[in-house]
Amino acid sequence: MKRMLLSLGVGTVLVAAAPAIAQDNDWSEIQRGLYLVRAGDCAACHTVKGQAPYSGGYSLETPFGTIYSANLTPDQDTGLGSWSEADFYRAMNEGISKDGSHLYPAFPYTHFTYATRDDIDAIFTYLNSLDPVRNRVPEPDLTWPLGWRFLMTGWNVMNFEDETFQPDPDRSEAYNRGKYLVEGLMHCGMCHSPKNVIGAEKGGDSRFTGGTAEGWLAPPLTGGPREGIGDWSEEDLVAFLKEGRNARTIAFGPMADVVKHSTQYMRDDDLQAIAAYIKALPENDDADAGETDEIDDDTQALGELIYATQCSACHASDGSGVAHMLPPLKGSSFVQADNPQSVVKLILEGGQGVATDQYPTQHAMPSFAWKLSDDEVAAVATFVRNAFGNQAPAVSAEEVADYRH
Repeated sequence: MKRMLLSLGVGTVLVAAAPAIAQDNDWSEIQRGLYLVRAGDCAACHTVKGQAPYSGGYSLETPFGTIYSANLTPDQDTGLGSWSEADFYRAMNEGISKDGSHLYPAFPYTHFTYATRDDIDAIFTYLNSLDPVRNRVPEPDLTWPLGWRFLMTGWNVMNFEDETFQPDPDRSEAYNRGKYLVEGLMHCGMCHSPKNVIGAEKGGDSRFTGGTAEGWLAPPLTGGPREGIGDWSEEDLVAFLKEGRNARTIAFGPMADVVKHSTQYMRDDDLQAIAAYIKALPENDDADAGETDEIDDDTQALGELIYATQCSACHASDGSGVAHMLPPLKGSSFVQADNPQSVVKLILEGGQGVATDQYPTQHAMPSFAWKLSDDEVAAVATFVRNAFGNQAPAVSAEEVADYRH
């Protein structure tokens, strides 16, 4: 009898311990899923400001119309509540929804296909831990006949390959981890690569040579003598992703949101791996880019005057700025980019940095759209692109007008 009671007691302890172990395992999986969701910057597209996180409805403007992001909360009717792990994996891996319809490539399944099943399952576990939010998002508003989803079959044949990431045995573990993140969940090429006429990323030598994101120029990630981040060190890149700034620049526009929602939460070893992979990308030869024209004296004088009265207090008279606070314009690849779009938009619309643990103060640049005419914006933009040893094409008033809302 005593032996039986002892056995029952041990059994009771084991049974009582089992749920606790399961809960610990669930908590670990949820936390891993949260980390991966942040790495994928899912909040940026699946959260509308002022609404519940991940409840969808964010409008994504494309050259082909407007697409609204999905509700990722576990609501049974409008979210993922009725989805299985297999349904979610197929959406991430193949771009096919639960009902068998094709997803549009504004959802980056062309990158998510690289993610492992374990990682995708962890993401699904995290999303299912959220409070369900009922939010039926609008149907896409696309140019006819693109609303017919079956047309995506042809697009996928030309532009999508369902594949799993394979590490390069000749490369380091850090390089392969960086490639897995950059090419996969982080989908960096969605913004930093140019696209063809049907909205697919260009491949080959065009990869990571720059693109556009929400009206801003996404600079090249490949090395080069003037544009992009060719002269950045790995430490520069890690600091930028972790802290939202480095001695060269401050994150603004869409990239500020990436730091805010994603990269500031990533582990240092992952950030180092990302930097190792990006800095190993082949150099982009832009030596013949941006043939500069002769700048007339009146434009130069007007630009210099506006800079002295409106800009020099922050960026210094010699364009050196204040490291880690007010970005330098001297030698800036952002300022000297062949395409002046982001420079002009920053002058017109202003910008705000992102608050991080290292730099909790969000430095901001005011908008000058109300204060400067198109000719004046063009003049000061041309000046900073050709002062302090910089060299870049002049900006015209017509270009400014195109970017002014």
